[in-house]
Amino acid sequence: LDDALRGRDTSNFEFPLFTKSQERVDVLLNATTRRVASGHIRGAVMVCQDITDRKKAEAELARMALEMLTLVDSVNVPVFGVDINGRVNQWNLKAAELVGYSSDEMMGRDLVEDLVSPAFRGAVKGVLDNALKGLVTSAFEFSLFSKVGVSIELLLNASPRRNATGVIVGVVGVSQDMTEKRKAMETEV
Repeated sequence: LDDALRGRDTSNFEFPLFTKSQERVDVLLNATTRRVASGHIRGAVMVCQDITDRKKAEAELARMALEMLTLVDSVNVPVFGVDINGRVNQWNLKAAELVGYSSDEMMGRDLVEDLVSPAFRGAVKGVLDNALKGLVTSAFEFSLFSKVGVSIELLLNASPRRNATGVIVGVVGVSQDMTEKRKAMETEV
């Protein structure tokens, strides 16, 4: 209000108000200077909007997002995400444990070029490209290399990742480590 009375408009200022019964109401305020014909400040015009429901929805959305991140990070299978350029933007704890690279080490790296064995690069890139076109791939087998150079056999499910408006913004990969199973099958043969 003081700014508006000094000639400076205030836009989208959020603050809490408390009702007579002490209930919190979140308010969005816009204030503008009211002037007389000569240009002198006569007062201020304020418009307030109750944004309590919006703030509650935003808080619930943030809680759900955190819950989802916690779930993805704690599942017992490797989960990764890449953006539309194939750069890693999600790397859960199991992926870090299996491959040896922490989430911080993987962020922004090219998944295919940096980890996938050369024999599978084209096929893995194809699976990621298909997911970027909206196609889901299930049970795709490939190998990648750990931080110490050990080959790891994975069974991958790749799905498109969409933003709030439904636009595909990347790929989510959920995989299963098949290395020991593959070794067991080879020794049986």
